[in-house]
Amino acid sequence: MAILITGAAGFVALNVVEHLLTAGRDVVGLDQIPLPPRAQRGFAALPGRLTMIDGSILSADALQAALTAAPIEAVIHCAVITAGGAREIAAPETIVAVNVQGAVATLMAAARHGVGRFVYPSSGAIYGAAAAGLDVIDEDAPRPAPVNLYGLTKRAAETILARIAETQSMRFTAARLGSVYGPWEYATGVRDTLSPMLQAFECARRGEEAVLGPAWRGDYIYGRDVAAGLVRVADAPSLSRTVYNLGSGQPGTAAQWCAALARQKPGFLWRLAQPGEAWTIESHTGFDRGAMDIAKIAAEAGHAPRFDFDAAAADWLRWDQAA
Repeated sequence: MAILITGAAGFVALNVVEHLLTAGRDVVGLDQIPLPPRAQRGFAALPGRLTMIDGSILSADALQAALTAAPIEAVIHCAVITAGGAREIAAPETIVAVNVQGAVATLMAAARHGVGRFVYPSSGAIYGAAAAGLDVIDEDAPRPAPVNLYGLTKRAAETILARIAETQSMRFTAARLGSVYGPWEYATGVRDTLSPMLQAFECARRGEEAVLGPAWRGDYIYGRDVAAGLVRVADAPSLSRTVYNLGSGQPGTAAQWCAALARQKPGFLWRLAQPGEAWTIESHTGFDRGAMDIAKIAAEAGHAPRFDFDAAAADWLRWDQAA
């Protein structure tokens, strides 16, 4: 049995595919963009088997090809447009089509093929303004208040998919991700907001000083921890809820990340911008958020993050140097 990963060439999906292949599992990937060359080389050397299908989740033929490429036990639906403000203005209909209609089409196609489990990587963006200033964000409070189209479409899809899955007798689970960073993050063409961690990492790689704007607090989670958590949710024999937080469980800032990166990469320089000075690292959020409460996913799926900032910086640097 294989797990189908949609949007398989994207950032989060690449971490999930690598995690599964490393464990010797069969994976079917669906995407209309090719795997990065490094992924093509590296994944071929892993013990699992990957079958890539070229196509879009908006294509019934592509979904059919992906769901018949191997017996599918579960879908992890990573295909999404992570839209920024400019794309919201230019192409809102495309964002909604992919993030909502495409998700529904994928779930229904999976249901018609008898797939029993559907895992939806949702987002902490769903909490939106309601999370401002909170020390801890629980799944059941605050009331979701997304502030942009990305968060709104994630909220819409999460709600709609849960109901459709119920009507189709399929187990649906949404994992609300913290702010993800780490290996495989890149500008895919549908990912408009790159993490401040990647921005700083690229400054370190180029030998440039990183100048930070406001270091907004949030829950930043390493991509390898996200992959492990999503797979644990997919594999869990039973779950009592449809929604779980999947974060680090710890608050952090871009400044704390830069300090950790500097400890692992001597010579990397960073600082906070002076008043009125332009900064080179954008944190995006615009307000402080606390840690995501991850007690429920720990208790029911057995997931616990392995990487704090220091461990993540060391691991990411090793990954980068191995390229």
